[in-house]
Amino acid sequence: MAVQQRRVSVPVRIGNVTVGGNHPIVVQSMTNTDTADVMSTVNQTMALAQAGSELVRVTVNTEAAAQAVPKIVETLDKFGVRVPIIGDFHYNGHILLKKYPDCARALAKYRINPGNVNIGKKHDDNFRVMIEAAIEYDRPVRIGVNWGSLDQALLTRMMDENSLLPEPLDAKEVTMNAIVRSAVHSAESAERHGLGRDKIILSAKVSGVQDLITVYRKLAAQCDYALHLGLTEAGLGSKGIVATTGALAVLLQEGIGDTIRASLTPLPNGDRTDEVIVCQQILQALELRSFTPQVTACPGCGRTTSTFFQDMADQIQTYLREQMPTWKGRYVGVEEMKVAVMGCVVNGPGESKHSNIGISLPGTFEEPVAPVYVDGKLSTTLRGDRIVAEFIEILDKYVERRYAERVAETTAV
Repeated sequence: MAVQQRRVSVPVRIGNVTVGGNHPIVVQSMTNTDTADVMSTVNQTMALAQAGSELVRVTVNTEAAAQAVPKIVETLDKFGVRVPIIGDFHYNGHILLKKYPDCARALAKYRINPGNVNIGKKHDDNFRVMIEAAIEYDRPVRIGVNWGSLDQALLTRMMDENSLLPEPLDAKEVTMNAIVRSAVHSAESAERHGLGRDKIILSAKVSGVQDLITVYRKLAAQCDYALHLGLTEAGLGSKGIVATTGALAVLLQEGIGDTIRASLTPLPNGDRTDEVIVCQQILQALELRSFTPQVTACPGCGRTTSTFFQDMADQIQTYLREQMPTWKGRYVGVEEMKVAVMGCVVNGPGESKHSNIGISLPGTFEEPVAPVYVDGKLSTTLRGDRIVAEFIEILDKYVERRYAERVAETTAV
């Protein structure tokens, strides 16, 4: 099933990245360091950017954090890391942006939560101050509604209105509608204060998969602002990955979403970059973007009691990801390459033929030979203890031969 036509949204420029319109769906992430700790935040931001995060958000919740932001951006720049840094504000953003103009200038975008800046009350002065800062420093904002901090005055009013209807909606649906109304109302309020439509991104985060799909379908139908997708708390490990994939895949398949994040709870001593890789894999699996060559590997069965093919598949996938920063600058289209590492002769040769390059390893009871297929044709057969090293050599030569020619053709044109 093909992805439905992309929803038309107003493009928003964030530093050197454009979100929305016909631009590629953008992957973003967020640090979990103390922002006041400049070097820890710089190191994690660099790791996230290296993994492929195109936007990185940092918490700006204290004066120390606000003072650290310009130092963080300056240090990243010295290391040649140009990833736009987004400030995540709650409760006191109006104070920090006004008191620390260097912070306001250094950030590429501000994230505002309308549920905790007085928006919806009699006076929305705090919200207005943040919007005025965005206007003054020519910065876009993400108005991010979260059902865990939804504007209670708005929700109460909508619940009261609902109770007067001949056929009232259930409380959950009213809450979903309140989330959408909060986002749209806040965006309209920002425009009344003078912020352009091309400076506004909306998000409406909940933690349930079906709820997220419902909310974003409603939101997408009511506005043309660029939309950021993500569960507010996806969860830990496989649960978080599956929930994120389940929610985002449905919406992206329907053409909804301009930028995404997987809000995964890291395992103890886990790698924060996992959330970036999950987002990339979702987009690549849906054939919306390509980031790194993909390795197809069989799940294994009684024919493959050896774990050799599993180890090899892992080594190859790791090798490809490590090579991508270099390859991407030299070879056009290498991120679309498909590699097969199969464990036996049942599907091995066929799957290898369908890939750019593939190897079919011997199963438990098969002759200890490993045929290698290149562009659908048998190229060679490997034997012995150096199968992995020899296959990587073949892979390197293939990349250089096939994709170097494409770079030369592009340059000639």
